[in-house]
Amino acid sequence: MQPEKQFDFWLGEWDAVWEGGSGTNRVEMGFNGKVVQENFNAPDLIGMSVSVYDLERKLWCQTWVDNSGSYLDFTGTFENEKMILTRDAIVKGETCKQRMVWYNITASEFDWNWERSDDGGKTWQVKWQIKYTRK
Repeated sequence: MQPEKQFDFWLGEWDAVWEGGSGTNRVEMGFNGKVVQENFNAPDLIGMSVSVYDLERKLWCQTWVDNSGSYLDFTGTFENEKMILTRDAIVKGETCKQRMVWYNITASEFDWNWERSDDGGKTWQVKWQIKYTRK
């Protein structure tokens, strides 16, 4: 599979369910097939991301913004049936790593984790897990 097609599994309309909540996500390809745009909607969180494959660095790059004023930037790759995007962060004054993991990917569903590492990426804690089902 061409690297710039690795996020194609995510394209479409999705129902998102997690412990204590639910939302929807619409993911589209734009800009001549070069930019993946996400539009996430939940009762307390409205956000969007744009993702592009950087041919020079051979990395996916994603920028996320939302109604809480968050700006997050990630890079990563698709390997071993998983898309993993990671960033260095400062949370409440402490440095850490954060990552998103898309896994158990099929045509009609996948799982997504928001994870944090406080030891430079040696171990990860799942902070938020979402089950996505295609509409």
